[in-house]
Amino acid sequence: MLTREQLSDCLHENGYKATPQRLAVYECLARTNEHPTAEALYARLHPEYPAMSFSTVYKTMDILHRLNLVKVLNMGEESARYDADISCHQHIQCTDCGRVEDLRLDLAAIRKEAGSLSHYEVQAQELYIYGLCPVCRKKESPNEL
Repeated sequence: MLTREQLSDCLHENGYKATPQRLAVYECLARTNEHPTAEALYARLHPEYPAMSFSTVYKTMDILHRLNLVKVLNMGEESARYDADISCHQHIQCTDCGRVEDLRLDLAAIRKEAGSLSHYEVQAQELYIYGLCPVCRKKESPNEL
């Protein structure tokens, strides 16, 4: 994750103003592991920035994504989720409560096979895994865990 100064410099270098709202949106995302939607970020930031609109949050996320400073996660929901951790990693989502967590899997063999089968030069991949988290599993079968 970037420091406030690094983010400010990056925004300026790419022709964007480093407004307090833009900095706050990024910092709010960088402080959480929850992979929030733009709506969730707005709800968290609104008490401290009551003049900030949802549009500001959404547009900021679009700018940060275009600058490769955040990942956009399409978990098959109505709204995209965001991740400030742009390193190569995967995600797992609970099919009951919707919670999303990071995974660190070694996908080298899959990338190699995908390239071999398709004759593509594989440059990146996204992998989403779905299942029941331990909390939801315990709710469904209290004696199982």
